[in-house]
Amino acid sequence: MNEINIGETYYILFRKRGEEKAIYFLEMILPGLPILPVANDFEQVVAASRIKAQYSLSFTDCFAISTAIREKAVILTGDPEFKKITGLTAIEWILS
Repeated sequence: MNEINIGETYYILFRKRGEEKAIYFLEMILPGLPILPVANDFEQVVAASRIKAQYSLSFTDCFAISTAIREKAVILTGDPEFKKITGLTAIEWILS
């Protein structure tokens, strides 16, 4: 999971559930998940920017996509916005 997307998860939790829950996510939940945080270098930023230029998606979503492509990983999402990039990388849909 790209570090940008971990940050996105943190700020969403902070806004919706408070700082304490957001910190709990970073310190207690995230380390127990089978998720490898992926840092960004200049090439990764450009790759996400290229996707942003081609598709109408949030910049954080573009980092998730470019990371999945680079790492040959599956995006796990329920966000219908990702339907725009079907075929670009593997997506596993969460039903809500």
